[in-house]
Amino acid sequence: MNFFDRLHDRIVTVDSVVSVGLDPDLSRIPAHLQDHDLPRWAFNRRIIDATHEHAAVYKPNAAFYEDPDGWRALAETIAYAHGKDVPVLLDAKRADIGNTTRQYAELVNPDAPGPTADAITVNPYMGRDSLQPFLANEEAGVFVLCRTSNPGGADLQDLELETGEAVYERVAALADLWNENDNVGLVVGATNPDELESLREQVPDLPFLVPGVGAQGGDAEAAVEYGLAGGVGLVNSSRGIIFAGEDATGDAFATAAGRAAKRLKARLNQYREE
Repeated sequence: MNFFDRLHDRIVTVDSVVSVGLDPDLSRIPAHLQDHDLPRWAFNRRIIDATHEHAAVYKPNAAFYEDPDGWRALAETIAYAHGKDVPVLLDAKRADIGNTTRQYAELVNPDAPGPTADAITVNPYMGRDSLQPFLANEEAGVFVLCRTSNPGGADLQDLELETGEAVYERVAALADLWNENDNVGLVVGATNPDELESLREQVPDLPFLVPGVGAQGGDAEAAVEYGLAGGVGLVNSSRGIIFAGEDATGDAFATAAGRAAKRLKARLNQYREE
């Protein structure tokens, strides 16, 4: 089965489309974990223990792991999530040319040494050849950045082409063409429901990864209504879950994260069931 088949089964098993973003900012990790050999791994393990019953996927952001101890923590995190039968989507936004992009694609190569992610986010700015090693991997999911929720996204994504379409709409159309192995999805922010709706009409079969529902205050109903294709899609919350108990004592932060994940699951499911 490819990634989206496995994701479908996971969504059905836990009745959830929640993506839990594992962004273990060292400055916000509880003090009692700071003395561990790998504080980020110690933090993530507790978050996974508390949230895995509600998680369709875990989404670590590579930015929080890009140092020697961080990569070790990421490897442990991926292996532990897999031990809980939860797939891992690495939010890395990778792409380049030639040997460089082939090396990046090793992050989702199941034959590579050590634990690897099941899916990855990629940046389409350099065109199809920069993504080809990812697209050719039939087992891994490839989420193409399309319409991001940050204000500066409009600087490029909203530009109108000679065809009358916006750049982000062209990206969606290209991603649909690139989906020869049924392994492509789109990253589409939840902060503009109208754009979510129009993109869903344009590409009815591509699953969306929808960030912005947590701390960024995106539209949960629109994220579910337009983010899912055939019941498959993901709605992400990172800080809103993992730091829900930031002021708690001891390991109570993990209990708070579990409650936050459960609440988001219930909030999203009320729209899935309609």
